[in-house]
Amino acid sequence: MITYRIFKNSDAEEVASLVKKTMYTTNIKDYSKKYLENYLKDLTAQNFIENAKYFHCYVLTDDTNNTIVAVGSIGPYWGKKDESSLFNIFVLPEYQSKGIGRKLITALESDIYFKRAKRIEIPASITGLGFYQRMGYHFKNGKKSLDNEQLYRLEKFN
Repeated sequence: MITYRIFKNSDAEEVASLVKKTMYTTNIKDYSKKYLENYLKDLTAQNFIENAKYFHCYVLTDDTNNTIVAVGSIGPYWGKKDESSLFNIFVLPEYQSKGIGRKLITALESDIYFKRAKRIEIPASITGLGFYQRMGYHFKNGKKSLDNEQLYRLEKFN
């Protein structure tokens, strides 16, 4: 059974490992190794611990083997009360295409930061674009091109 809960500091190493494995297995199809190495500098165990002080970070676990299989966060968009942002959404490669990402988005969209927001933004990777579109997110301001971080900016309105 897959369940979700709030991230704990003791999850940090496993979460950082999950992110690294996912990027080098899944995102490598759309990004260079150099790009991924640079991106991963900000996704260390310590970064997850620090970010969890300011955002709500969730993990999904496979209760059959007590493994964290997905992670994602939500927080205020640049400190605003009526806008929020989703970020650092990753699912272990062996759990992809099994509804886990959908469960993660559902958990994030149940959070108070989502419920109070009129607009929710997500910086979407090339790899995740189609998934986020299926979850109801659309190109911000209709702009269908990558930004300087090689991400698409998507949004959804409540």
